[in-house]
Amino acid sequence: MKIAVVGATGLVGGRMLKVLQERGFSGCEIIPAASAKSVGKKIAFADRELTVVSVEDAIAQKPEYAIFSAGASASRQYAPLFAEVGTTVIDNSSAWRKDADKPLVVPEINIESVKASDRIIANPNCSTIQMVLAISRLHREYGIKRIVVSTYQSITGTGMKAIKQLECEEQGMPCEKAYPYEIHRNLFPHGGDWLDDGYTTEEQKLVDETRKILGDQSIMVSATVARVPVVGGHSESVNVEFNKEFDLEEVRRLIAETPGVVLYDDPSKNIYPMPIVAEDKDEVFVGRVRRDPSQPKTLNLWVVADNLRKGAATNAVEILQYLEQRKK
Repeated sequence: MKIAVVGATGLVGGRMLKVLQERGFSGCEIIPAASAKSVGKKIAFADRELTVVSVEDAIAQKPEYAIFSAGASASRQYAPLFAEVGTTVIDNSSAWRKDADKPLVVPEINIESVKASDRIIANPNCSTIQMVLAISRLHREYGIKRIVVSTYQSITGTGMKAIKQLECEEQGMPCEKAYPYEIHRNLFPHGGDWLDDGYTTEEQKLVDETRKILGDQSIMVSATVARVPVVGGHSESVNVEFNKEFDLEEVRRLIAETPGVVLYDDPSKNIYPMPIVAEDKDEVFVGRVRRDPSQPKTLNLWVVADNLRKGAATNAVEILQYLEQRKK
């Protein structure tokens, strides 16, 4: 089987190659593709060295799958061209997420939304993936009415430029800035581009994508995104109001039994999710599970995951795995 990785030289592309290797795809023909400036570069994969090719060259090889992490504009340009030659594209950008005819998939929740004829599948935003996976079983059981979420997002979501900025600031060195402000010893409530209503594109993604993945346009979502000087993963404070009353122990059981989720919650021992717990892991960690005393039928959660893995690379590779399993 041939698998193209488009954007292979980027931060998420590197994680995609790592996850493919971990998940048993080492024997496949891996085609790393990137922009013209990266063509010819060498990338280590499993026990061999791969040469980066142009996206056009990757299309010409007609791979069975193409996993994209090259930005929305590149996805809009090239994903349809892969689809035309019969390739199934799993795209990590925002390019196709809102399209009604493109499935937006967290495989543990809605892999059944992918039809055999689908050639472009959207991978959700990293913050959305971890939140909806944590609450998916609860929605099925109690019905979610409203979500208020505040995110504390790792700088890795912005890429290598942001990591370099933080490292330079920690060392007191001048550097090119990925953000409008210092990130070292700071945080700011700004992720994505500003919208006319005062929210940002990162916040709007949490609204639109949650409704689409959970299949319920009636869910009300209010989101605030903050960027923090952390490299291990994204954290979220999630307040969920349900349509039905819940039992707290039953809630804990449902969370613990959700595939891909770890209930990591023992306040008496100071056990709760943190980026250093989630870093380089595929699971979503949930803790601080407690009732909201100010409002009935409402729950508070703290949700943490590695945004480069389950929030991006791992979710994409898992979609590929589910689709391959479905053929058998």
